[in-house]
Amino acid sequence: MAHYETTDIFKGAFFLSSGGNLSGISFNDRHIATFTLTGKNLHKLDSDYHNGSALVNPVTLRESLNHLRDILFEMKDRRGKRNDKSRTNTHRSRP
Repeated sequence: MAHYETTDIFKGAFFLSSGGNLSGISFNDRHIATFTLTGKNLHKLDSDYHNGSALVNPVTLRESLNHLRDILFEMKDRRGKRNDKSRTNTHRSRP
């Protein structure tokens, strides 16, 4: 089974809509998401994506793109809540 990482959300959605599986999302220090995908033929799909010969059901592609966006927004919301909580816990009011 192939393993592939990309910061391109459209490529990630294409891989998902072509049978790939999302195995993780990580963020670098600049808050850029990296999608880790697994599946068969990912290198062939990557080649098809770059040379313009990729074929995919547009409805499935849209659903995959929305799925990745939903996950990103959920993760961002969770991270924001953690940051707000830590600010609240470290903030002390003056008497």
